[in-house]
Amino acid sequence: MRLLLDANLSGRRVARGLRSAGHDVLALSEHPELEGFDDPDVLALASEERRILITRNSKDFAPLLREWAEAGRHHAGCILVWTLGHHEFQALVKAICQLLIGRPRQRDWLDIAIAI
Repeated sequence: MRLLLDANLSGRRVARGLRSAGHDVLALSEHPELEGFDDPDVLALASEERRILITRNSKDFAPLLREWAEAGRHHAGCILVWTLGHHEFQALVKAICQLLIGRPRQRDWLDIAIAI
């Protein structure tokens, strides 16, 4: 699965775990030139690259996703991390992988937002 980790998620720990599970992961924290992107630009990048966005920034992305839906704009999917702490890397990777197993094709995520 093609994924994009927002800058607020560890590229070293979360991306590595997801890559080990066979996913194609672009982690913003691993690309300094992408770290300063505003939230709308992050969602646009994920959409353009057909990557499911994974972010801890639910406060800003939930309304942004709603705006896109109301405007008829499509995105490649979004996982909003609400419940797991910043130090729970293994639990986060496991939860994401379980979600991806439940929707195993990239197209199954079109315009879907799920909170964990």
